Amino acid sequence: MENPRTALSGISIQVSLSGYSFKVQSGGEVRSSGWLAADRIFTTPEFQRRYDEVDIALLTPKCTLVPESFFHVERVRPMLSDVVALEEEDATGYVRIPELGAVLLYSNTIGESLSRVLSQTVLTASGEQAPVLPEMYYILKTLPRCEDYNKVVASYMDGYLHLAVAQGKSLLLANVYRAPDFTTSEYYLFLALKRLQLNPEVSTVCFRTPLAPEAEMSLYRYFKAVVVL
Repeated sequence: MENPRTALSGISIQVSLSGYSFKVQSGGEVRSSGWLAADRIFTTPEFQRRYDEVDIALLTPKCTLVPESFFHVERVRPMLSDVVALEEEDATGYVRIPELGAVLLYSNTIGESLSRVLSQTVLTASGEQAPVLPEMYYILKTLPRCEDYNKVVASYMDGYLHLAVAQGKSLLLANVYRAPDFTTSEYYLFLALKRLQLNPEVSTVCFRTPLAPEAEMSLYRYFKAVVVL
């Protein structure tokens, strides 16, 4: 008899200004698309069906994590504007992460509409729309899946490095860095690990976004292992 857990279908979509990528899980197998241009959305067959689980992540740099004890709904915008530049018309939101005792504040207003179109197009099996949440939310949710004691999860696209680092169950860092090229993103990655006194040579770095072969080989020079999730 088929295991009901492996029978579940799911799709995880990442969206940025330059396009999107997706991973489809079906029957225990996972298939990845690589990074695609936005003009292919209406011809992507995987978007024409429904799934048991739908995750849509927007690579927005406009986010920050605050302790639950400091959080107040009416303070979302001012607290977020303390750490990122918000325009007057930028919408804001928040999502709780109970296992970290924290709340992620964010704005999805980054000048794109693809994530909203995908949310309206790719529906769950019950016909519901999936919320569009920041990439950082899914990075933080991915940390427990890392088997090493030092947990390093990152995404890089459109000039931003999204990074979270933990040791065991303790979150040490969650931040987004402006990095115009991948070499600069590596600089911020190594700087963060140095400040946290973590040794890349005994650590595995996990990337949620696709990595170019040359980028992956560059990381292998410093890390014990490189995993593209």
